Amino acid sequence: MTSQKQAEEEMISSFNETENEEKEEENNKEEDSIFSLKGILWHGGSVYDAWFSCASNQVAQVLLTLPYSFSQMGMLSGIILQVFYGIMGSWTAYLISVLYVEYRSRKEKENVSFKNHVIQWFEVLDGLLGPTWKAVGLAFNCTFLLFGSVIQLIACASNIYYINDKLDKRTWTYIFGACCATTVFIPSFHNYRIWSFLGLGMTTYTAWYMTIAAVVHGQVDGVTHNGPTKLVLYFTGATNILYTFGGHAVTVEIMHAMWKPQKFKYIYLLATMYVFTLTIPSATAVYWAFGDQLLTHSNAFSLLPSSGWRDAAVILMLIHQFITFGFACTPLYFVWEKVVGMHDTKSIFVRALTRLPVVVPIWFLAIIFPFFGPINSAVGALLVSFTVYIIPSLAHMLTYRSASARQNAAEKPPFFLPSWTAMYAVNAFIVIWVLVVGFGLGGWASMSNFIKQVDTFGLFAKCYQCPPQPASKHH
Repeated sequence: MTSQKQAEEEMISSFNETENEEKEEENNKEEDSIFSLKGILWHGGSVYDAWFSCASNQVAQVLLTLPYSFSQMGMLSGIILQVFYGIMGSWTAYLISVLYVEYRSRKEKENVSFKNHVIQWFEVLDGLLGPTWKAVGLAFNCTFLLFGSVIQLIACASNIYYINDKLDKRTWTYIFGACCATTVFIPSFHNYRIWSFLGLGMTTYTAWYMTIAAVVHGQVDGVTHNGPTKLVLYFTGATNILYTFGGHAVTVEIMHAMWKPQKFKYIYLLATMYVFTLTIPSATAVYWAFGDQLLTHSNAFSLLPSSGWRDAAVILMLIHQFITFGFACTPLYFVWEKVVGMHDTKSIFVRALTRLPVVVPIWFLAIIFPFFGPINSAVGALLVSFTVYIIPSLAHMLTYRSASARQNAAEKPPFFLPSWTAMYAVNAFIVIWVLVVGFGLGGWASMSNFIKQVDTFGLFAKCYQCPPQPASKHH
């Protein structure tokens, strides 16, 4: 027990070395007053920063599609699955944090320095399980982050259209693609402190605006709540909720930005508890008010009455989607920097130029597949199911499969589940459940729905789900 404590203390001091060196460099360059202001706004690595990052990154534009999911699967299923996947997602985020600490503690013993290097999930898998796992982790994570960024651009265009319909959604996608490209100048997750704080404030406002506006509006005439009516719709909605609580693709990068990463353990769960206070009331209220109309209106803004409050919510969500785009893209920037050998470069401008090619395919895919809502479910079923749930659970089981690995583990099982056998049982359940329900049934349903959107609207759709009358003004 004493040797384990000593190892933990050594790891903590080692983890902090890089941070202290960076702070000393900053102090040499800046006046004290300027540095303190910069520290408050820019340089974050506390437990609170990590909580804000997890909470603000988790909801984002999915907040606007959850009422659509409720219309597909019914209110009761929607609430139950939110809680179920929220807890499941918190558990796998915990597993990722355990594996990160295990990987880093092993590397620290080998005197490996991470001064100018950001550890990423695929490197953790490589260090613990070998190159095959690295390749699998890299493929799923990068593809998920790529489409996560695509979804943010689609959401930006979908939202701004409800304030200004003089331009079609495709044109707005071009504009916001250029705006979001400026995230190449944000060096790392250390520098998202103020953005994470503001982002969570924005989603909190939007969620409570949706709730209050729907209740004040009341139920529309002849409202119906028939969901679920078809299995394909039910499992499409379920995979969107699976996606909602799957913001783990950036968990390792958020941990690495912390001054004490070993404190991350329960942060994701606490963030999820807060997110429940936003998602459940807003989705419930909007579905109660508009019912089955949501089946053809995947963005909740399209049904809520036009007002200054709604415009404010749209603008705040636009800013937040810019932030979330940066969250999703930053790990891709790191991967690309490592591929081209520019990850150690200290010049922000040089790194920004290096990163620009990453934005181009994201921009292009957002223009090809502008299906706000259905694309969330497809990404959830095909990518999130593996990246967020299956791979972390399997990786944890394999990392600690030997008695010696369990005995020398940097992190022992949690107090509420102190048995390794119980942990294995939970992990096995998650793998089987998500493989069958998330990837299997969810993949079938979401891809069927996605193909239907392509058949109905076509690729490169100019204005997805736009009302006919405003669309006619553009000609």
